[in-house]
Amino acid sequence: MTLAVRKSGWAIALALVAAIVAPVWSQDRPAAEPQPPAAAAQARAVDLVICLDISGSMDGLIDSAKLRLWDIVNELARMKPTPNLRVGLYSYGVTRYEPAKGWVHKDVALTEDLDEVYKVLNGLKTGGGTEYVARVTKTALDEQKWSTDKDALKVIFVCGNEPVNQDKQVNLEDVAAQAKRAGVVINTIYCKYGRDEEIPGWQKFAADCAGQHVTIDQNKAVRQITVKTEFDEQIVKLGEALNKTYVAYGKEGADRAANQLAQDKNAAAPPPGAAAGAGTAAAVERSVTKAGALYRNSTWDLVDKMKEKDFDITKIKDEDLCDEMKKLKPEERLEYLKKKAAERADIQKQINELSAKRQKKIDEELAKTPKTDAEKALDEALKGVIREQAKAKGFEAPEKK
Repeated sequence: MTLAVRKSGWAIALALVAAIVAPVWSQDRPAAEPQPPAAAAQARAVDLVICLDISGSMDGLIDSAKLRLWDIVNELARMKPTPNLRVGLYSYGVTRYEPAKGWVHKDVALTEDLDEVYKVLNGLKTGGGTEYVARVTKTALDEQKWSTDKDALKVIFVCGNEPVNQDKQVNLEDVAAQAKRAGVVINTIYCKYGRDEEIPGWQKFAADCAGQHVTIDQNKAVRQITVKTEFDEQIVKLGEALNKTYVAYGKEGADRAANQLAQDKNAAAPPPGAAAGAGTAAAVERSVTKAGALYRNSTWDLVDKMKEKDFDITKIKDEDLCDEMKKLKPEERLEYLKKKAAERADIQKQINELSAKRQKKIDEELAKTPKTDAEKALDEALKGVIREQAKAKGFEAPEKK
């Protein structure tokens, strides 16, 4: 297939991976309600691995991910009980990867560090190659440390096109059987490019894996129109203010705090060719994520660490404290963290209140321009996948309005 066709096709593919994983719904859903951190005993595990074909000219695929990741998280945050979300990422199909591994690369092991996932997405580069769907899904099943919770929702979304059975060493039926034994659901997304005879193979693989399949239109993605509101700028500023409530600790604390700032900038930078307001919309959604229950950074932030059972500030070594904490007397440190936690809760509350007003405005604007039948059908297909699979594991998933 030509690079020009691949680029237009893949420009939408990842946006729709995002939509399936936790449907975008940023302009068709209620705003997030403020939520306290989920208690470990009540939270339910959701392990999500995304496998992206980045062969050929697929910059649009990556650009779509940058715009949609925070929508994904915000939609998952609406599940009840609140998930313990971990995200993993694979890319496949580029010649610079190892042929012996089927040109498959593990970019991120399952993690709750969403900033790290976003950092990696922003660093993905495209290249020519051969796409082995069976290999990337088997690798994800083999390598990831999946939750052992019997009620966990464990999902792989593999996105690509061309024949699904190109891998002659790994059999699709064997992968499907392995996925079922492991309790992992595999969903497929096929990006149309004029060879519809390839679609049934992708459909069958998803069905064999107890998953669902979606075939997408290749003409949307980053060109999706966004609705601007008078609340956007304030939400983004409050998201930036949240950063000042983080208290870094440990060897990687300073680097992680710097990465938080870097990903704020990445979210605000619209990719080439994106519709007007796309960067602002992504930055707003990232701020809403940071105000929600799934944005957790206890590995480097003492305010999040303080929420853990049996937290004891005196057990944190002085050399692991940031300069600001080192200046305090030992007996003053816990109160300092409590003050930062209160500041954070107040800012998060403001963000969620503004987000609700923003969503109301967006709903009113979109109601003036009804969607076409095709768009409605696509929305229903995307939203239905995660909703049905979450319900099967006992989650209460948000319904379409």
